[in-house]
Formats: sequence, C-alpha cells, structure tokens
Amino acid sequence: MTHMIAGVPVSDLDASLDWYRRFFGREPDFRAGDEILWDIEEHATLFIEPAPERAGAGRVTFGVSGLDDLLERLAAAGIGHGEIETYGNGVRHVMVSDPDGNALAFAEMPPESAS
Repeated sequence: MTHMIAGVPVSDLDASLDWYRRFFGREPDFRAGDEILWDIEEHATLFIEPAPERAGAGRVTFGVSGLDDLLERLAAAGIGHGEIETYGNGVRHVMVSDPDGNALAFAEMPPESAS
C-alpha cells in the first residue's frame, strides 16, 4: 500500500466543517463535491462527507508525537477529550469524539530508551 485516504461520515456538513477546522487547526486542503479533505501527511488524507445514516460510525486513530501539546491546542479550540490511557507497552492513547460521535483517537509511542 502506498496511500491512505479515510472518510468520516457526518450528519451536518457545515457544522462538522467548523469542528474539523478547529480539530486540525486550519482550513481544509481541498473539496471534491461534498467531500472536504485535509492532508495529514504526504500520502495520508482524511475527509468528511455528508452521510447522516452512517454518522457517528467512524473510527480513526492518528499516530502523533507531542500528545500533551496537541491536547492543549484542542482544548483551546473548545474540543475536549477522554481519559489518557497508557498501555503496558508505553503507548499513550486518548479518544476525541466529533459532534456526531465519530471516534478520533491519538496514539503516542513511548520515547526511545537510552542505551
């Protein structure tokens, strides 16, 4: 596989557009019909699309670094999060829900051990 494009179904495109602008901290990269897209990495894109019958069923996990700073930025934008969990392997994981209840998670790998 060389590219990843993930879609999140939403019930109200305009309301979701406002929320996702705050979530990403920026405007979308482009619009294709009713799909609104944000490039995350060179070959990774997330889009929202109006699909009220499926809204709330989306689940996406983002690998991140600087989780605490990211959560502070989201809080400043009015976006809360669930409890931060630390797994036995050191991965820190937290869930954020969009207005429809789609689950957007962040996972931060533990820092490399000094040898």
